Amino acid sequence: MPQKSFSLSRVYQLLESDPVLLVMASHKGKHNIMTLSWHTMMEFVSPLVGCVISGRNYNFDALRLTKECVLSIPSAELTKQAVGIGNCSGSKVDKFKKFKLTALPASQVAAPLIAECYANLECRVVDTRMMNRYNFFVLEVLKAWIDPAQKNPRTLHHQGNGVFMVAGDTIKLPSKMA
Repeated sequence: MPQKSFSLSRVYQLLESDPVLLVMASHKGKHNIMTLSWHTMMEFVSPLVGCVISGRNYNFDALRLTKECVLSIPSAELTKQAVGIGNCSGSKVDKFKKFKLTALPASQVAAPLIAECYANLECRVVDTRMMNRYNFFVLEVLKAWIDPAQKNPRTLHHQGNGVFMVAGDTIKLPSKMA
C-alpha cells in the first residue's frame, strides 16, 4: 500500500504513548494539579523522567522554584477529572476541591499524593539545563507508591486534539532486559 503524506502538526498523535499524568506542585502552601501527557523515561534503575511543562502553565513557576513535585498516574476511571484539570487554571480554581480528589501527604516532597490515583511518584528536579529553552525538566523519582487495591489499572493516553486512547490488553513476551 502506498504511503500518504501526514501533517507535521499531527506527528504528536503518532508518537505519544505514555500515560496521562497528573502533576502536583506546591508553592507557598498552595497545592495545584495539572494534566501532563508529554514525558519520557530517561533512566530505569534509578528512575529519571523527563517532562515538558509549558511556561504558561501555573505549575511551571512552582516547579522551577521548589524543584519538586508528585507525578500521579490516574486510571481510566479518572478520565473526566484528568481532562477537566487540564482545562482550567490553578490560579483561579482549587482543583482538589473542584474535582473531588483527596490529597495525601508525601514523605519526601511538599506536594501531595492523590489518593484516587493508582500510582504516585515523589520527584525532585535534578536537571534544568533545558528548562529555559525547551521547558524541559529532568525529574528523579525519590519514592514510588501504588494502590494495591487497583488491580490491572487501565491508563489514559492522549493522542492530540481531545482524542484519548485507553490502554487495553497486556501481553508478556520473553525479554533479556534485566
